[in-house]
Amino acid sequence: MRKSLGCLLGLSLAATQVQAGPEEVNRFTLDNGMEVLVVEDHSIPNANMYLFWKVGSRNERPGITGLSHFFEHMMFNGAKKYGPGQFDKVMEAAGGANNAYTSEDVTVYTDWFPAQSLETIFDLEADRIAHLAIDPKRVASEREVVASERTTGLENSNWRTLSEEVKGVAFRAHPYSWSVIGHESDIKAWRQEDLESYHRTYYAPNNALVVVAGDVTTAKVKELAKRYFAPIPAQAPPLPVVTVEPQQKGERRLYVHKASVTSPNLMVAYHVPATKDADTPALQLLVSILAGGKSGRLKKALIDEQKLATDVEAYLPDTFDPNLFYLYAVATPGTDQQALEKGLLAEVARIRDQGVSVQELDKARNLMLMQSYGELETINGKANALGTYALYYGDYRKLYTLGQDFDKVSPADIQRVAKAYLTKANRTVGVLGSKEDLE
Repeated sequence: MRKSLGCLLGLSLAATQVQAGPEEVNRFTLDNGMEVLVVEDHSIPNANMYLFWKVGSRNERPGITGLSHFFEHMMFNGAKKYGPGQFDKVMEAAGGANNAYTSEDVTVYTDWFPAQSLETIFDLEADRIAHLAIDPKRVASEREVVASERTTGLENSNWRTLSEEVKGVAFRAHPYSWSVIGHESDIKAWRQEDLESYHRTYYAPNNALVVVAGDVTTAKVKELAKRYFAPIPAQAPPLPVVTVEPQQKGERRLYVHKASVTSPNLMVAYHVPATKDADTPALQLLVSILAGGKSGRLKKALIDEQKLATDVEAYLPDTFDPNLFYLYAVATPGTDQQALEKGLLAEVARIRDQGVSVQELDKARNLMLMQSYGELETINGKANALGTYALYYGDYRKLYTLGQDFDKVSPADIQRVAKAYLTKANRTVGVLGSKEDLE
């Protein structure tokens, strides 16, 4: 379905309003290497601070897997000025809230607050960056929390169970092979010196990007950054991740048993380049063509027409290094994994062999733009997007050329990347099911 002229005009106007241009972003770097981006938006009296730390599970090694995620917990457990539990209490008293997330490449802390509380937030963050208390008793407590989180997460999410196994087979050399939460045995074995060294190395100001957006001025943000963040000393740069995953030379398959699964789950993962690669816009649009909206090819074929699946997803994560392009489907009751896999791979082959129409590509492009611009309508979405583009795409200004980058993708480009990456030799196929499903 093509967008009506009215919808397209509305999308264009929204893009103009949301994407004022890279000139709306002010950038400066402190003497200790901390980079700061500021977006002034005085439409509401609120602000945020997003702290992107360039550390994730790719920076770990066997024996300390899961440490990046663990610090997402520890960073709320007290420091020199603000003791255990005080970070949240002080922030809430100032009218703010916070959250955090960890990925394969970054750990991000998010603060949202009334603009008048800006200095309080700087004070809170500076304290835990410079003086985090890695108390053994707190470590023991949070270690149990994380171990339980790992167990519960695997029990409650078939996607998580299957993707962890698929990654472990698809990657044989690169640290993307293990999950962000880490191996159970490593969680139990972290040493105090591991934690202290990890925080000192990766939570150094020269390993951070800070984005502040909202009812603030660049001058005030710079003043507070110099007062609270600049005195924190830089550290030696972390060792780079140099391992390159060798090219996969043949299809890999795995079967995972889970008693609670009521019908087979299928995951097909293809190796693709890192997010900075020139093929990323075409791959992102291919995700939308396959599973975007209600009428993506896989959804239409497997759910609506053939009744083979109850759920279908396509997923392309942002990553620093080459990663995986995921296709995922859950079989309808009574459908076996062979029929589901045959149907899914037939749709992939159809794109490789026949390509896509201009209309289909236009629809995918419009859907992607609406989703992206919708996220940019809030200061929180804009702050997160700016940090994401700065780190994963190599330049925050690429956020403002998103529309042009998608416009450059042709139907021939979609077919080309499908032929290049969605091949049998380049894929890992995983099936999750009950014992009966897998026999």
